[in-house]
Amino acid sequence: MLIGYTAGVYDLFHVGHLNLLKNAKGLCDKLIVGVTVDDLVEYKGKRAMIPFADRIEIVRSIKYVDAAVPQYDMDKLAACKKLGAKILFVGDDWYGTEKWRDYEAEFAKHEIKIIYFPYTQGVSSTKIAQALKAVRGWTLDNNNKSHLNLN
Repeated sequence: MLIGYTAGVYDLFHVGHLNLLKNAKGLCDKLIVGVTVDDLVEYKGKRAMIPFADRIEIVRSIKYVDAAVPQYDMDKLAACKKLGAKILFVGDDWYGTEKWRDYEAEFAKHEIKIIYFPYTQGVSSTKIAQALKAVRGWTLDNNNKSHLNLN
């Protein structure tokens, strides 16, 4: 059985996320998806609009996903080894960078292949959040709760 792994925040789930999961599932027998926990999102200098428990439930419910697990750190090699994954799926914005060329060499030592998928043009969680703010006055307060001003 060929196991694939990918990870992300999956905040404001959109068709780009769905395309990645669908394409990844087409290249493996079992797809395991790491969903970034809220503390790690904040460590990366961002804040999720949707709480972790909701995000992992959304991802877990996608028909292309065989299992969803919490992602507590950025060590994708350790995650692949722990889960028995032989393929790591990532976005192509990392392709060709020095960091990811080094990762490819390290993953290859463990017989894990990295496959890059193109991002879906014109859609991202950041763009959705910006649109919500512009159109509906969406803001994120200090308690990390989303508010839509629908007036």
